[in-house]
Amino acid sequence: MEHVVIVGNGIAGVTAARHIRKNSDKKITIISAESEHFFSRTALMYVYMGHMRFKDLKPYEDHFWSKNRIDLKQAYVKKVDTANKTLLLAEGDTMTYDTLILATGSVPATYGWKGLELQGVQGLVSKQDLELLEKNAPNNKVCPKAVIVGGGLIGVELAEMLHTRKIEVTMLVREKGFWSSVLPEADAQMISEHIKSHHINLLHEEELDEILGDAQGNVRAIRTKSGKEISCNLVGITTGVKPKIDFLEESGIATDKGILVNRLLQTNQAHVYAIGDCAQQHEAIGLRKPVEAVWYTGRMMGETVAQTICGTPFEYNPGNWFNSAKFFDIEYQTYGWVFSDKNKKPYEAHFHWKHPDNTKCITIAYHKETRAFLGINTFGIRMRHDVLDHWLNTRKSVDEVVHNLAQANFDPEFFKSYYSNINAAFSGANSKA
Repeated sequence: MEHVVIVGNGIAGVTAARHIRKNSDKKITIISAESEHFFSRTALMYVYMGHMRFKDLKPYEDHFWSKNRIDLKQAYVKKVDTANKTLLLAEGDTMTYDTLILATGSVPATYGWKGLELQGVQGLVSKQDLELLEKNAPNNKVCPKAVIVGGGLIGVELAEMLHTRKIEVTMLVREKGFWSSVLPEADAQMISEHIKSHHINLLHEEELDEILGDAQGNVRAIRTKSGKEISCNLVGITTGVKPKIDFLEESGIATDKGILVNRLLQTNQAHVYAIGDCAQQHEAIGLRKPVEAVWYTGRMMGETVAQTICGTPFEYNPGNWFNSAKFFDIEYQTYGWVFSDKNKKPYEAHFHWKHPDNTKCITIAYHKETRAFLGINTFGIRMRHDVLDHWLNTRKSVDEVVHNLAQANFDPEFFKSYYSNINAAFSGANSKA
């Protein structure tokens, strides 16, 4: 019987296992050093905040795996021998495979700062990171002050987590607005103000220079490139993530930033595939990045690779870009492409509307000449994925999209509607143009 071994039990690896089982009787083994069972990584923050228990993060009952004949092994893969189709595990034993799927995810990206080895320096990616945070910052007596280096989605999650335990939080953001490497400046500025309204000390245009320790090897402060010294007991590194591929150095598997794959998610080695955060497309798909550390793309890759392994070769096609997140009280959705001011395409124009209460806004991107709808960012207003996806696929005009924006509404009953205000602002902007 063909043995499919999956390294990594995140959303990508588990989805691949589930779909391979649906379509075949192959022997399936999932290896993970992080946890015994699959859990919802995006909900880790709610465990620290006391809203959930860790066991509540498991989407499947523990008996699900044996019932579906999916073997689980908790171990760390130290080396991959593709010539002999063998995995060397850290404990010293080995495992052979017929087909190998690498779904090893990502780890925090660091940039060689002095002091990274100090006690109290950590990221927030894994179950072990959550456990370390409980040790480093159980309360505001053990950890009165924290500094978060970098913005983005993980950074704001960590800030909210620490804030719930009344820990004083300072964030270093190198741009003029929060996440303005991704968001247009008007959106970034609104989110900056919202984060500050929650008593987070958000420092713009500040970068980490070094982390300072005490005689016992604990964090005592950080120094910025501008010379500021900020005392703290915890330093959260949230400057992005990178694919976890360090164990592949002598494997013969081609890597760059991630594990290089084609549209079938195949590597350069026969019967070896890569999916999820660790995979890198040889050629980027449309305007997407070659490496995408996003939950739903990992799930889609898992479904895709399962089809190919089960005899129906299927190319990975993630469709229109979308994502969602939460900045404290403000929900964020994005569909299509709305680039930051720095990365905006020459043909791209933006229409921006913001509510006076500074907690709701939208930014719509469209083609300057054809007026084709390119994408939308929404903050504090929920939209329907299927409607916006259809508008993007059919290349609707920005005028038609704004006029019919209420059709995409996903806010519950009794929520106040702002579509007439948005339409009036759009009409006014276009009459002036």
